[in-house]
Amino acid sequence: MLVGGCTGQSDDSKSPSGSGSSAATPHGYVEGASEAAEQQSRLLLGDPAGGETRVLDLITGKVHHTDRRPDASALTTDGRFGYFHTPDGVHVLDSGAWMVDHGDHVHYYRAKIRQVGEMPDGRRVTIRSDAGVTVATGADGRADVYRRADLEEARLGSPVELPGGYAGAVVPYAEHLIALTGGDDAPAELAVLDRSGKAVDTPKATCRDPRGDAVTRRGAVLGCADGALLIHEQDGELTARKIPYGEDVPAAERARAFRLRPGSSTLTATAGARAVWVLDVTESRWTRIRTGPVVTANTAGEGTPLVVLETDGALHGYDIATGKETGATPRLLKNPPRTVAGEGPAPVIEVDRSRAYLNDPEGKRVHEIDYNDDLRVARTFALDIRPALMVETGR
Repeated sequence: MLVGGCTGQSDDSKSPSGSGSSAATPHGYVEGASEAAEQQSRLLLGDPAGGETRVLDLITGKVHHTDRRPDASALTTDGRFGYFHTPDGVHVLDSGAWMVDHGDHVHYYRAKIRQVGEMPDGRRVTIRSDAGVTVATGADGRADVYRRADLEEARLGSPVELPGGYAGAVVPYAEHLIALTGGDDAPAELAVLDRSGKAVDTPKATCRDPRGDAVTRRGAVLGCADGALLIHEQDGELTARKIPYGEDVPAAERARAFRLRPGSSTLTATAGARAVWVLDVTESRWTRIRTGPVVTANTAGEGTPLVVLETDGALHGYDIATGKETGATPRLLKNPPRTVAGEGPAPVIEVDRSRAYLNDPEGKRVHEIDYNDDLRVARTFALDIRPALMVETGR
């Protein structure tokens, strides 16, 4: 479970004896989990065609079989839980790997893989989470708030339905909910809500045609037609400011979905068919990197290369500062997408502090890449399913 501090004792971290004594409870203790000194990464994998799912433990190399999820069209994660999106609802799987970042130090945990349940809603939804809540926002703008503590105990509990409808995903941030309202024929307006959906602040900020969002160390980012809207918390106060593109960007080339390493402040997004946007939130700067025909991209940030999967089936590295290509792998995908759009779920690049992971559905494998060593292929994991869906947890 995600805990809010490292001193004292909370109801969620009682000692095994039930004494409640902080002296008897090891620092960082979480009931039912083992604490580790290093990141406990796992890959959640799904085959939409057959419905098979797997969990690949990147520490042990062991593959765990999990329940079938027929018709799953997407798989998302919040760092611990995997969300398999199907026409009938969203199935929640506890991957049993997560981290708790307290700023000056980090706790890494591993536990059993557990089925949590299915959010009983056939709407197309987006899932956003923080340490306290998980919010499911439907395409119709309605949003349900689930208690994170319930999910950690392998149950969904009873969600709270937020009043009204919203434009885009409702994003938990800084113990609030960040939402956009309106926006049909005018720019959507930023609203700051409490966990019950009550408006507690209305910063003077708007976002035209909202697409994409992310939470970084520097704040929550919402993608807008003219750039990004950054919501930042400091000393309990929330402020909002725009990070503009700085140039006219055609609709087909704007950022519409962000990818990043959790904990980073560097975001990536495709910029049309042959380029990638890199948004440095710390510097409030957009950079357009010219690439070959791009399928997906990601970066660990902080001086690491931009890693791009192109339609030749190879990973290409680019220096973000200069835009120059720094290297490329051999062709890694057995049957790479012939077009940028492709059909069905596109391969993805998951990035953590030392490695990147690329799924190869046709080859029934996942490649582990050392992006700090000229994109060296460190390991390749053979699988018994086509892993068209993939997310990484434990980061």
